[in-house]
Amino acid sequence: MRIGITGGIGSGKSYVCRLLARHGIEVYDCDAAAKRLMRTSPRLRQQLTELIGPQAYDSANGQQLNKAAVAQFLLASEDNAQAIDAIVHPAVFDDFLQSGQQWVESAILYESGLDRLVDKVVVVTAPDEVRIDRIVRRDGITAEKARQWLNRQWPQELVRQKADFEIVNDGATPLNDQIDALLQSVGAGDAI
Repeated sequence: MRIGITGGIGSGKSYVCRLLARHGIEVYDCDAAAKRLMRTSPRLRQQLTELIGPQAYDSANGQQLNKAAVAQFLLASEDNAQAIDAIVHPAVFDDFLQSGQQWVESAILYESGLDRLVDKVVVVTAPDEVRIDRIVRRDGITAEKARQWLNRQWPQELVRQKADFEIVNDGATPLNDQIDALLQSVGAGDAI
């Protein structure tokens, strides 16, 4: 059984995945994979450079991905975001399927179409203000920029309605009991 873990930016899904790791559950991280593939795949490098321009990679730093230029291009328009997604998502999906892992984490599981590759979906939720605060502290950006990232994703309520299981990560609700219940519900209780 393949299980997808999703939740908007700042919801704490990566933290939940670290807690799952303590239970012996290895989770494929789509965000980390996308960054790795954009950095290491000659095909993605070529496609992104053709799309964004030479500023997509910083030649002064050994052809490193220029995250600021990519983010600026991505946030400039929905068409730009879709063009990047059309390049990166298929590469990440293939990498996940080849990984042999059963659990996958993606902030945009539904938006990207990754939900078609999993049997169950777990959503990690938190109030928007908690999420914005986490993003600001983690990324060192303004609340306005954090809100832009938040607004690029599906509304949390819509994702909650589509998911099979919810983990509330609001900083007050205990997580361990929720994770134990999740593992029992998907038949992974023996991993505890």
